Amino acid sequence: MDQIDRIIAQWARERPELDTGPMAVMGRLARLSLHWQREVERTLGQHGLTAASFDVLAALRRAGAPYQLSPGDLLATMMITSGTMTHRLDQLEKAGMIRRDKNPDDGRGVLISLTEAGFATVEAAVGDHVAQQHRLMAALPVAERQALGASMARLLADQEPPET
Repeated sequence: MDQIDRIIAQWARERPELDTGPMAVMGRLARLSLHWQREVERTLGQHGLTAASFDVLAALRRAGAPYQLSPGDLLATMMITSGTMTHRLDQLEKAGMIRRDKNPDDGRGVLISLTEAGFATVEAAVGDHVAQQHRLMAALPVAERQALGASMARLLADQEPPET
C-alpha cells in the first residue's frame, strides 16, 4: 500500500459515494513527476545543466545543422514566456553554450546558435538523459510503456489545443 492507496481509503471511508479512480491516477502521476524531476535534475547537473538550460540546448540540437533557431522559433518549442527565454539565453551565453548571431535574412533579428561547447555538452547530456529515462521506466515492459504513452497522449490532446 502506498500513500495514494491510503488517501483513497480515507476518502472511501469518509465519502464512499465518490469515485476516486481518477484521483488515484492523477495522484500517482503527480508523485512520479516529482520523483522524476529530481532524478532528471541530478543527471543534468552532472553536465552543469538544469532542466531549463537543457531544454534550450536540446531544442537547438534537435533543429539539426547548423543548430540555430530564431528566438521566436525557439520560444515556440517551449512553454515559457519571452522574458524567461531571455533569461535562459543570457545565462547560456555567459556559460559559452550559445551565441547570438545576426540573422542574414533579417537585419534586425538574431539567430541563437549552439557553440562547440554547447554542442558537446548537449550531446553528452542527452545520452545520459535518455539512458536515465529507460532506467526510470524499467519497471514496465515495453508494451505497457507504449500503452501508457498512448493513453497519456489522448489525455493530453484533450487538454491542449491542436498544434497548427
